[in-house]
Amino acid sequence: MKRVAILQSNYVPWKGYFDLIAYVDEFILLDNVQYTAGNWRNRNRIKTEAGARWLSIPISRGPLSRLINEVTVSDPDWHVRHWRILTQAYRKAPCFGEMAPAIEELYRTCASGRLSAINRHFLEGICALLGIRANLSRAEDYAPAGSRTERVLDLCRKAGADEYVTGPAARAYLNEELFQDAGIEVRWFDYSGYPEYSQLHPPFDHQVTILDLIVNTGPAAARYLKHVVR
Repeated sequence: MKRVAILQSNYVPWKGYFDLIAYVDEFILLDNVQYTAGNWRNRNRIKTEAGARWLSIPISRGPLSRLINEVTVSDPDWHVRHWRILTQAYRKAPCFGEMAPAIEELYRTCASGRLSAINRHFLEGICALLGIRANLSRAEDYAPAGSRTERVLDLCRKAGADEYVTGPAARAYLNEELFQDAGIEVRWFDYSGYPEYSQLHPPFDHQVTILDLIVNTGPAAARYLKHVVR
């Protein structure tokens, strides 16, 4: 039984994203699809004393039709600024001092000018911090055909999936019958039920970057996910 999930890459995403990575055998980054502004591809939320704040990677201007893996950054020093903001926001977090060197190293070594490569760099680095044995691959390496459901199904076939795992938002467009006909089971991933932790700057908010969990709970961060093998 091989479980596969397929999602666009996000910038330092929330804990549910990493929980999904931990749950499957292969996680395919679907970055050969159109980039749309104002989503999670190049930004995420952090907690500050003044409330939630967006942390956004500046994106170069380009055609509306460009793909996520074609998007480039407009400021090569963005990672320096982001680390400074994170330090200011979380320096009083219980485990910041312990976890800061590893996180800072991820920012220091983030040399790519392409958004897709940047996101993968952080995904791999944070998975290592959490003890997630991630098998990340790229959709373009499979050369999928079709659009929407057909493209996802083709990726599953080529990846040898027995089970396709996806979030509840896909119910709006996914045609399960096509997967059934192909002998691939669709499993709906449950993002509910995550325990709260002692979070800096209350009230508690689940919808923030995984970095919030890491600096507040340190080596115990994986315990707040549901599918990390410990």
